[in-house]
Amino acid sequence: MRDGFRIFDAHTHIGTARHSGRSLTGDELLGHMDRFGVDRALVIPFPVVEDFRQAHELIARAVRAHPDRLAGAACLYPFISEAEFREEIRRCAEEFGFRALKLQPKFQPLNPVSSRSDFFFEAAAQNHLVVVAHTGDGVPFSLPSLFIAPARKFPEIRLVLAHSGGSVFFQEAMVAASVCPNIYVELSTLMPHHVAEVAAQVPSSRLMIGSDLPESLETEMSKILNGELPAGAKHDILWNTANSVFGNAH
Repeated sequence: MRDGFRIFDAHTHIGTARHSGRSLTGDELLGHMDRFGVDRALVIPFPVVEDFRQAHELIARAVRAHPDRLAGAACLYPFISEAEFREEIRRCAEEFGFRALKLQPKFQPLNPVSSRSDFFFEAAAQNHLVVVAHTGDGVPFSLPSLFIAPARKFPEIRLVLAHSGGSVFFQEAMVAASVCPNIYVELSTLMPHHVAEVAAQVPSSRLMIGSDLPESLETEMSKILNGELPAGAKHDILWNTANSVFGNAH
């Protein structure tokens, strides 16, 4: 808790990233959470890893050890065999209790508008997983507007636009959320005045914070805590929305 607000960080990672060389353990993540007053976090593998099964198992162990603090998400290259992809998503949902499936179009160039991406969203729907989609850098497939199509095709899925499209495409995220009630917006990387603009157009019940990386956590929290938003909206963005979307914690 921070300044009287419970905090749910809807975008964190543990493991080792092949593309950046970053590495973070579950205990190190929890240490950052404790330092900044974060109550709970969604934990996602880095998008490029040595072995996606081992990356998922690492997160599963962390979630099992700290079920009140962590919720798990799957992330894997979608162009392995479809049967292998679907089986791994089933394993993550049924055996590990994961809550979400991440798509990172910058490293996983799946076209969300094409019917060839249906298997991805079908796997999420069949396993009752939220889809978290990286938006912003990595265009064209990371454009927020492209996720309107799957959100409409799969209305039973809740779809979170991570980074809200970034500072260049955040208005696309606003439009996507305005036309699709199952689209949610995670606000990391935005400038404070962009956050205010999004919050003026998208209900706070569909907004959430995320840090992505530990060194960004204080900055991302401060945008909401120090912003000129009603207290109710701050409670939604900092805790209520993500806690509702990724599974209630009491």
